[in-house]
Amino acid sequence: MPARETAPFRADHVGSLLRPPALLEARGAHAEGRLDDAGLRAAEDEAIRDVVAMQESVGLQAATDGEFRRTSWHMDFLYQLDGVSSSKDSSVEVAFRNASGDLTFAAMSLVIDQRIGLSTTIFGDAFSMLASTVTSAVPKLTIPSPSMLHYRLGGAPVHEGSPYSDPDEFWADLASAYASEVSRLYEAGVRYLQLDDTSLAYLNDPAQRESMAARGEDADHMHERYVDTINLALRDRPSDLRVTTHMCRGNYRSSWAAEGGYDHVAEKVFGGLEIDGFFCEYDDARSGDFSPLRYLPQGDQQIVLGLVTTKSGELESADTLKRRIEEATKYVPLEQLCLSPQCGFSSTVEGNALSYDQEVAKLELVVSVAQDVWG
Repeated sequence: MPARETAPFRADHVGSLLRPPALLEARGAHAEGRLDDAGLRAAEDEAIRDVVAMQESVGLQAATDGEFRRTSWHMDFLYQLDGVSSSKDSSVEVAFRNASGDLTFAAMSLVIDQRIGLSTTIFGDAFSMLASTVTSAVPKLTIPSPSMLHYRLGGAPVHEGSPYSDPDEFWADLASAYASEVSRLYEAGVRYLQLDDTSLAYLNDPAQRESMAARGEDADHMHERYVDTINLALRDRPSDLRVTTHMCRGNYRSSWAAEGGYDHVAEKVFGGLEIDGFFCEYDDARSGDFSPLRYLPQGDQQIVLGLVTTKSGELESADTLKRRIEEATKYVPLEQLCLSPQCGFSSTVEGNALSYDQEVAKLELVVSVAQDVWG
């Protein structure tokens, strides 16, 4: 089978990578006022050049900047939308868990204080630096899906003091802001864009839907609104802009927030989301089986199987990965499948519980298995 020349690639990865110690030290010094903005930028640039070289050296066809300029995979972006600000008086707390127990991720709450819009290209400068750094790989930019703004608001967009009196106006403004961002990113040279969307995976968990319903939202059908909004945002994208989404159930310091297969959202998402590929978390039983993938139409859309975990350093067996890929072909043709880790290695600056060498070994494994399976 010939190699894929367009994204997503047979061997791919979600995006975030472990921050090197020197970068973490620079971020700490900057936070304490011992390093200025230019010094932090220089430290980020050096770390990004090194991590791009690593991605190319292991044979990946796409490279990201590791999200090295961010504290969080999504909040750094959402705060830059017009109309969105952070509340110093309250925070959003997300409960995570792992085999050892529970922990909490906390961030300042999002506040909508004016209508949603876009004044500047978010992450445009970051992408330009990435594009100037790659030598063989396609530069890939990751941003949070528009769904994430609504999910992280923690409540309906229409309430006392809100600039919106009709929820349809909120969704229209959100789609318009994202359409502008997509257009600006394309002008900046982006040809591989990923919309990270934990909400579409979270909504498979009955506990998450119950929590959303308690806030007065139509939890059973919210994924339909999310898909329609993404499609509207992408409606006028250029034909050579490849867009994927990544759906996982939370990834913070090797912990997760939700459970359940993709069954609840599968028909609308796999059958109706107008993108080029779906990065799906499938590293353990928490993600369910492959049967929801049957809704993917035949064609060029790809399912990127996230079979290699980023939550631990233990290296998977190549034979086991190949058997699982074969299992997935019961529902999706082999030519519509790819392979990746199940999530990023460092969705937040803290990173997951594995070493840099283990991260590299997992990426090398993805490339090696993909070569064996697809040629």
